[in-house]
Amino acid sequence: MSGKRSAKSDPGQIRKKKKKELMTEFSEALMEETLKKQVTETWSRRMSFSDEAIVLDMDPFLHCVIPNFIQSEDFLEGLQKELLSLDFHDKCNDLYKFQQSDDLKKRQEPHITALRKVLFEDFRVWLSDISNIKLEPTVDMFCAKYEFTDALLCHDDELEGRRIAFILYLVPPWDKSLGGTLDLYNVDANLQPKQIVKSLVPTWNTLVFFEVSPVSFHQVSEVLSEEKLRLSVSGWFHGPSLTRPPSHSEPLITRSPHIPQDHEILYEWINPVYLDMNYQLQIQEEFEESSEILLKDFLKPEKFAEVCKALENGDVEWSSRGPPNKRFYERAEERNLPDILKGCMKLFYSEALFLLLSNFTGLKLHFLAPSEDDEVQDGKKEAAASAASGTEGTSHSSSEPEDNQTARNTTSQQDDGQTDSEPERNEAGRESKVPTCSGELRRWKTGHYTLIHDGSNSEFALDLVLYCGCEGWDPEYGGFTSYIAKGEDEELLTVNPENNSLALVYRDGETLKFVKYINSRSLEQKKTLPHRTGFWDFSFVYYE
Repeated sequence: MSGKRSAKSDPGQIRKKKKKELMTEFSEALMEETLKKQVTETWSRRMSFSDEAIVLDMDPFLHCVIPNFIQSEDFLEGLQKELLSLDFHDKCNDLYKFQQSDDLKKRQEPHITALRKVLFEDFRVWLSDISNIKLEPTVDMFCAKYEFTDALLCHDDELEGRRIAFILYLVPPWDKSLGGTLDLYNVDANLQPKQIVKSLVPTWNTLVFFEVSPVSFHQVSEVLSEEKLRLSVSGWFHGPSLTRPPSHSEPLITRSPHIPQDHEILYEWINPVYLDMNYQLQIQEEFEESSEILLKDFLKPEKFAEVCKALENGDVEWSSRGPPNKRFYERAEERNLPDILKGCMKLFYSEALFLLLSNFTGLKLHFLAPSEDDEVQDGKKEAAASAASGTEGTSHSSSEPEDNQTARNTTSQQDDGQTDSEPERNEAGRESKVPTCSGELRRWKTGHYTLIHDGSNSEFALDLVLYCGCEGWDPEYGGFTSYIAKGEDEELLTVNPENNSLALVYRDGETLKFVKYINSRSLEQKKTLPHRTGFWDFSFVYYE
């Protein structure tokens, strides 16, 4: 009998053995040859197909729903625990608000590892077979948590290499009233999203996937439950991208020069404090320091009350502004506005206001307003005149008209009859650029927003917004305007709605803006104002 211990029974070697790898499998029914052949055929023909194990639909774009995707319930519960123990990061910008984990491709937790294997090895092979798409083993997978008021707005998921998007839901019992649905949009003739035509309610252990394409517009609707958590694992299978058609360019927004109107319109509408010359100089100094200012109680109280009453009376014709991958709010039809609202619009288009804004900001929004170039030219003229007369900067022979020397005095300029819109000419006799503006009256309610997109403004401009009907508005509701630097998420400035306040912001070509999605918390406004469902604003953009 040998006294040597068998190599197999050596304790050291036993300790070095790896722990048995956790395994799981996806729906066995999908592997059945007859079903797989049917799905493959309907996919190639771009037809819909329905079975207990899988539903394939082509409307509004190719998408598929697989209930009971993972076979083991115990595995799912273990997976859920691992996912909830991850570190999540707040994700919040113009497009979304939710919490997301880091990429799961390197996580070593057993259930996450097993899910990654079943998705990107076994299921990927099945998906490649039925779609006839050569899918790469590339892993893009993360976990997302959506809580009360979280949402992901309209987008198409297109990014180089993404071919099929997927979502595995791990939610408690859920119905449409809780929000959090996956909403699918149809498209118009320009391949821009129109409206939601189908909503998929998240369900425990259901896998949804869809083809990423130029028309795969979708959103995650706002979660309306304060108790339930919408947990999911999602990502993309990669492969050769579909050919993308040329980007659709929206028609340019019409810009108008000012409407000839003398200073009387300012005295009729605007709080007298803002017509005081000394106060205008203070405003300009503050504005030039920060490129933004909020002027409170801008309109006369009685005028503002008339405006709000007209807005609340419901005599305004509103139309929805889209497409939803760029914006969603309502705009008033100007031709049918009540007289008081027409008058307010006229104020913002008026020559008198262009000049007043020049005084507030130092921008050249009127040919009488001096610019930096004017000041340089004036200095050169004075220097030349001084040299000719042999004096040291005391010449009064400047060729600048007397009216230009007093261009800051709105009242005297308008009283002198200078209300025509004839453009200024430079020394060579060439016409200078005429200041213009564009504007609209907007209505904001729950679910409204604007997004940053490829066609967002990329030039210098002065934004003006006058807010109405936002008593008690809380920034937690959304509806505020955020300014960010192009390519960055960090906010440079936030402008919150404030009743009868005029917000002025000067932005350059690298600064973009959006109005944050208005969530269901905004309905709390009805507790104190039962008739109120949001707020309004007069929104104008001025160009030098």
